[in-house]
Amino acid sequence: MNKTVASVKLRAMEPEDLELLYTIENDRSIWGVGATNVPYSHYVLHDYMAQATGDIYTDKQVRLVIENDKGEVVGLVDLVNFDPKNLRAELGLIIQKPFRRQGYSEATMLKLHDYASEVLHLHQVYAIISVENKPSLALFQKLGYHQSDELKDWLFDGKTYSPAVIVSKIFQ
Repeated sequence: MNKTVASVKLRAMEPEDLELLYTIENDRSIWGVGATNVPYSHYVLHDYMAQATGDIYTDKQVRLVIENDKGEVVGLVDLVNFDPKNLRAELGLIIQKPFRRQGYSEATMLKLHDYASEVLHLHQVYAIISVENKPSLALFQKLGYHQSDELKDWLFDGKTYSPAVIVSKIFQ
């Protein structure tokens, strides 16, 4: 049975999103899958939001809020580590717990692919994923990402190191 892809809208961050950003950035349960390992204050995040231009060439990143068709905020997606010479960026995606396993990740990535290739004119996006995150790996594979070699002891959750892989998608 084919599951229908959820409907999402990607939009710029607004001042009203500060609490969402604070909640996600300070969720220790997801620190092991990314580069965050310290809590962020409201002040630091407010300052980040105030200074972000929304221009990937200036900020070297762009962060977007994901909304479903009811206008509910379901998560965040970002392109970071933008490399203007090689036209590539690292993709980060977090769906809030109540909205997981409902097709929002796939819908978001499809919208982001269009934005990255047609608006930003990126040649490539990539992500670093724990080898233990089977649902994410399956989704990236479904969406045509190529998986590279395993990165030993790449992610640290505060107690142990775990391997990861780099997955990438090239836009033609």
